[in-house]
Amino acid sequence: MVDVWGADHQGQVGRLKEALSVLGIDPNRLVVLLIQLVSVKRGPEAVRMSRRAGVGISLKEMLDEVGPDALRYLFLLRSADAHMEFDVDLAKRQSSENPVFYAQMAHARLSNVLSFGSGSAGEPAIGRLDSEWELELMRGLLRWPDIVREAAEAREPHRLAFYTDELAAAIHRFYNNCRVVTEDAPLTAARLLLSRATRITIANALGLMGVAAPDRM
Repeated sequence: MVDVWGADHQGQVGRLKEALSVLGIDPNRLVVLLIQLVSVKRGPEAVRMSRRAGVGISLKEMLDEVGPDALRYLFLLRSADAHMEFDVDLAKRQSSENPVFYAQMAHARLSNVLSFGSGSAGEPAIGRLDSEWELELMRGLLRWPDIVREAAEAREPHRLAFYTDELAAAIHRFYNNCRVVTEDAPLTAARLLLSRATRITIANALGLMGVAAPDRM
């Protein structure tokens, strides 16, 4: 059993495990992940919240305001033991400054490239994928299975978001520096193959976080 608690309940972990022992249950069967508190920022000002005064913002309110994609992705970009300041304006911004928009745009760009090159034919010349941007993408794809395994074993889902952020940056660099569809059929086929593999990978990463992978934005 994995429980997720706020960091202010740290002192209760030991007591609950002792109670399990009294009931004849192995206390090691309970794993408690402690999450640091979250503050909210609107514009230049932090929103003052006080549980004692009954002043706060619920997760449902934030979900209604910024949507599930931004909420999930931005929360996962912080490890459980790191304090988080949730920037509402950033979460709603449709620009590269917003990490979730940046990642979803990377997927949409690859979808557009693959749609544009769907009529191309040729034997992929994989050996010609030797530019720094192509090699960066391939190295990133090779890391994906390890990222998933390590995130699961360590119970650290933020590793998925970190990886997706890095992969999105590599996709944008590839998109800006490597023309995929050209008159060179073998090179075009190779770059389309790389684009397809990369789109599948970033879609899988977004999907594991419960974030949509749109084809158009």
